[in-house]
Amino acid sequence: MMGAFSNEPMTDFSQADNRRLFEAALAQIKSQYGNSYPLLIGGRPVQSESVKPSVNPARHGEIVGLVAQANRQRASQAVDVAAAAFERWKRVPPTARARTLYKAAALLRSRKHEFSAWLVVEAGKTWIEADVDTAEAIDFLEYYGREAERICAPQPLVRIPGEDNEWTYVPLGVGIIIPPWNFPLAIMAGMTASAVVAGNTVVLKPASATPVIAARFVQLLHEAGLPEDVIQFVPGSGGEIGDVLIDHPLTRFISFTGSMEVGLRIVERAARLQPGQRWIKRVIAELGGKDAIVVDRDANLEAAAQGIVQSAFGYAGQKCSACSRAIIHVDVYDEMTERITMLTSQLSIGDPALQGTDVGPVIDRAAYNKIRQYVTAGKQEGRLLVGGGMDEGSGYFVEPTIFADVDSQASLAQDEIFGPVLACIQADDFGHALAIANDTPYGLTGSVYSNRRERLELARELFHVGNLYFNRKCTGALVGVHPFGGFNLSGTDSKAGGPDYLIQFMQGKVVSEKM
Repeated sequence: MMGAFSNEPMTDFSQADNRRLFEAALAQIKSQYGNSYPLLIGGRPVQSESVKPSVNPARHGEIVGLVAQANRQRASQAVDVAAAAFERWKRVPPTARARTLYKAAALLRSRKHEFSAWLVVEAGKTWIEADVDTAEAIDFLEYYGREAERICAPQPLVRIPGEDNEWTYVPLGVGIIIPPWNFPLAIMAGMTASAVVAGNTVVLKPASATPVIAARFVQLLHEAGLPEDVIQFVPGSGGEIGDVLIDHPLTRFISFTGSMEVGLRIVERAARLQPGQRWIKRVIAELGGKDAIVVDRDANLEAAAQGIVQSAFGYAGQKCSACSRAIIHVDVYDEMTERITMLTSQLSIGDPALQGTDVGPVIDRAAYNKIRQYVTAGKQEGRLLVGGGMDEGSGYFVEPTIFADVDSQASLAQDEIFGPVLACIQADDFGHALAIANDTPYGLTGSVYSNRRERLELARELFHVGNLYFNRKCTGALVGVHPFGGFNLSGTDSKAGGPDYLIQFMQGKVVSEKM
C-alpha cells in the first residue's frame, strides 16, 4: 500500500531554472510536430485512409500531428477486442492494477514539462494552465490507484452466527471513454485510469481537437506496464463512430465529459436495449455549467474582483467551471464592475508559448465563430465594458470581454458560451442574487463573496450547485480536496477525484456461505 495521497505541487515559474526547463521542453517537442498517430486496437497500430491534422490554435497554420480516423468498422472491432481483453484483465488483482497507475504517475512526473509543452501547442494553454493540467493528471493516477486498493478490498458487513458473508466490488466490462478537449490530459487521464484500475477495459475516443496528447498518454500507460489490449485508442469523428461505440451490445458503460446536448443524446441512446445486450448501460456524464459568482454588499471587493477575473478568463473561459455570470449586489455594483474592468484590461493576450501570457487562443474556428455570435448579441443585451475584439489572423484569439447590465434571462446569462465572455447582473438583495444564480438549467459550480456568516449559511443551503465555494474563485478544484461534479443538467454529479467515483465503474457482489 502506498502512503497517504497528497496533491502534486505546481511549478514555480518565478524560478529561472524552471523557466529554462519549460522553454527547453517547448523547443524539444518541435522536432516531433507533424508525426503520425495510428489507431491502436489490441495493441497493434492500425492505419486508416482518413487522417486528420491536429493544429496549434495559437498558430493555426502549424500542424502538431497527423491522427488516423476510425471508421464504423474499426470502432466496432475495438469494442470486440476490449471485450475479449476484459476476461483476462478483470482477474488481475486490484493491487497490481493500482501499481500500474503509480508507475504511470512516476513517469508522467519525470516528463511533466514535456506533457505540459504539448498542452501549450495543441490545446493553447498558458504555461501555468498547462502545468496545472499535468499536475492534476498525476493526482488522478495517484488518487485512483489508492482508491482501487481501498474499494476493492472486502467491505464491512453485519455478522451473524453460522454464515460467512462477503461484499466486494467487481468491474463492469467494456467502457467507452469520451473526454473533452479543454483538459485534454487531466480529465482524459482521470476518466481512463479510473475505469481501468477498477478492472474494466476501455475504448478511448479522444477529443477531436486534442488527440495527440491522448495518444502520448496511452503510450505512457504502456510504458508503465499496462497490457496493450486494455486500452483501444480510437480517434474519430463523433458523427461517424459515436453511435457505433454507444450502441454496441458489448458496451457496458459510457464515461463522457462535454456539452449538455451531446451528453443527453448519449443518455438517450444508451437507454435503448440492443440485440444481444445483457445489461443496463451506465452513463457517467459531466455536461458543463453556467457558473456564477455572487458578490454581497459587504464582501471584500478587491478579492471578489480578482476571483471573478481569474475564474472568468483563465484558459480563455474554456472551463465548465468558469465564471460566466457575476451577480452583484446593487449597493456595490458600480464599484465592482469598475474593479473587474480594470483588472481585465491588464491581462495579456497572445501566444501561450510565451511565458507571461495570461490569455491564449480559443480552441478552434468553430469555438471562435460561436463566441463571436455571443459578443455580437451581447452588444444588444448589455453594455460593453471592455474587450469585444477578435482576431483569427494567426490564431483564434478573443479578447476577454465584459458586458454590464445584462438581464438574467438574456442569452448571455443563460447559455454556456465556453469562452472569455462575462455577464454582469445586478441583484436587488442577497436573496435575489441567489435566485438569479439558481435560475439556469445547470448546477455545476458557484461562489459567494460575503463577510456575513448568515449569508454564507443561507447560500450553503440554497445555492444549488455541486461545487460551492465561499470567498474564493469558482475554478481550480483539486483531486481529493474538492470532488468535482454538478447537479441538474450539469451531469450525473459523478464527483471526479472523490471517494465514491470508482464505484461507478464497478458493481457490488455479496457471497454468503452457510457454515
